[in-house]
Amino acid sequence: MKLATWNVNSLNVRLGHVLDWLQANPVDALCLQELKLPDDKFPHEVLRAAGYHACWAGQKTYNGVAILSKTPPLDIQRNIPGYEDEQQRIIAATLTGPDGKPVRVVSAYCPNGQAVGSDKYAYKLDWFQALRGWLDEEIVRHPDLAILGDYNVAPADEDVHDPEAWAGGILVSDPERQAFRDLLELGFRDTFRLFDQPPRTFSWWDYRRLGFRRNAGLRIDHILATQDLAARCRECTVDKTPRGWEKPSDHAPVVATFHTA
Repeated sequence: MKLATWNVNSLNVRLGHVLDWLQANPVDALCLQELKLPDDKFPHEVLRAAGYHACWAGQKTYNGVAILSKTPPLDIQRNIPGYEDEQQRIIAATLTGPDGKPVRVVSAYCPNGQAVGSDKYAYKLDWFQALRGWLDEEIVRHPDLAILGDYNVAPADEDVHDPEAWAGGILVSDPERQAFRDLLELGFRDTFRLFDQPPRTFSWWDYRRLGFRRNAGLRIDHILATQDLAARCRECTVDKTPRGWEKPSDHAPVVATFHTA
């Protein structure tokens, strides 16, 4: 079973990229972030024609998340239960794996935070706390659970192209990294770090200052899986190819492959 995540930075702009990538990489599920379109503009018919069911939480201009899947999404959850938030950042669904067993999948677009100490930074930390509380319950109900998305956190210095320049700043500050570790402490594993990886592997590169060409990036897109599911993970990679396409997203897809139970 292959699960993938991709912040497409506008599905309207990048729909062709998504369709081309899915044709070349027919994953079982693709989690999308930053749709930047309202619910009624979601291209579900085009995606269905490409062989994918979909569930989504859209928002005009900002945010928005979706799950594209080979099997119909069940028990769909939109946003964090009990957490009042106008920003559309979470969609969850139960999918049927190739072995017929259920896998709970969450697509998450975690807040950026803007700047350490700002109101948006406080919102980010509060949002992560709410996410942790919800996942603490979800992990009990769903032994096979994966949360995929743009976390807007580079967990360690090895995930940053220039740790000294970024030290203490947004995306790498100690409270943000602690919020990420708090998720791991629930019983999740960072599937990318289950394997030896090429050094300086990132998933996001700034459009400015030739970030991609210089590989001046961060690894902020992650696939976390519960212990049982992570034990069956056989590979996790970043596909940099779409980042080199014309008018690309500033993020690249991350893909994890799991053996069935």
